[in-house]
Amino acid sequence: MQPVNYVSITMKLDSYWKEGMPVWQSPAVGSLPAKVDVAIVGGGFTGLSAALALARRGARVVVLEAGTTVAPEASGRNGGHVNNGLAVDYADVAARVGVPQARAWYRAYDDAVDTVDRLVAQERIDCDFLRHGKLKLATRPYQLEALQRSAERLVADGVDTDVEILDAARVRGEVQSERFHGGLLYKRSAQMHMGRFAQGLALAAQRQGAQICTGTRVDRLERVQGHAHRLHTSHGVVAADQVLLATGASRHGGYGSFGWLRRRIVPIGSFIVVTEPLGAERANALLRERRTYTTIANIHHYFRLTPDHRLVFGGRARFAISSPQSDAASGEILRAGLAETFPQLGPVRLDYCWGGLVDVTQDRLPQAGERDGVFYSMGYSGHGTQMSVHMGQRMAEVMAGDAAANPWKDRRWPAIPGHFGPPWFLPAVGLYFRLKDRLA
Repeated sequence: MQPVNYVSITMKLDSYWKEGMPVWQSPAVGSLPAKVDVAIVGGGFTGLSAALALARRGARVVVLEAGTTVAPEASGRNGGHVNNGLAVDYADVAARVGVPQARAWYRAYDDAVDTVDRLVAQERIDCDFLRHGKLKLATRPYQLEALQRSAERLVADGVDTDVEILDAARVRGEVQSERFHGGLLYKRSAQMHMGRFAQGLALAAQRQGAQICTGTRVDRLERVQGHAHRLHTSHGVVAADQVLLATGASRHGGYGSFGWLRRRIVPIGSFIVVTEPLGAERANALLRERRTYTTIANIHHYFRLTPDHRLVFGGRARFAISSPQSDAASGEILRAGLAETFPQLGPVRLDYCWGGLVDVTQDRLPQAGERDGVFYSMGYSGHGTQMSVHMGQRMAEVMAGDAAANPWKDRRWPAIPGHFGPPWFLPAVGLYFRLKDRLA
């Protein structure tokens, strides 16, 4: 008898955040506006947040999204974490750019979580927003020592005096696993339901007058009459005084006119599984404080609970681009990681499995600014849930004339050597990081 393919039978290869969400009602084909003040390419959190802020200022705004719904890419395909803290070690950044700049960038992430919090409250978005903090976990003693050094430096430089080191006993008191030697608690982090937040943000922008057109791919951007632009889309041409690129690592079009972005962003797959409902008692025993959790290995895991008591468990799994076959294979790798972390769950059923693309820059810090009259914000490198929302708001201010509103302004953004299109080097990068984790 052939072995049963457990993945194909039990797991839905799609995002948990899409379950039960209404289909976004886009304007009818042929109803694209002929002329707008601002055209935004990309209907993820950056684009939707910018649309809301710009429309509030009275601008005529259209959001052009290639996918069939809002937030179809990274914004709607992540683990549901809204975390503060840099994607790289603060001390390393401070050594490279100096304490004042590193401190400002770190605090931009604090501001970003505050921005999400504020918009959820202002727009009354029902997205299960909880601010319970993030616990970064050490699976080896040397990692805990690194976390201790990081905490000491954050406090000494006056960057984050709220961080706290938890020893192994305290971690075991809230995380039902024997894998961890301790952790670093960031108390300002949060979590939410990504699908509900995306819908709420889009509806808020629409109420202010922004037009959101899904299923509308931008194929070419043309500069005309000084600062004006024409956007050639799959449903016609739109003229705009200003353009904001908020595409991240999207694979919808984006070459040709936007080819310069593809040499500066590496799309890396990240994969997630979601268990069957565990029940309140079992879930609360597993993760008592219901924070967001992440390990600090190069091939790391991240996890959290949902309001219906499921475990969301993700990680790099495989250095591959997301597809149904790739997601299923990655789901099996994550199943093994979940079993190693929480063996007491036994053969728990996995109901959802999906992947998404992380738009990674060479230094893993965001990039935002203006190039040839076109504004852009992207490259959030796995920490984009909060920063994308924040940068949508900030780029609206920049486009209104306040250049100082951009916390990432004036950053050099050279092309990545040898990177001209699809990331052919990802398997080698994955092997390098696995070896690095194994030998550390």
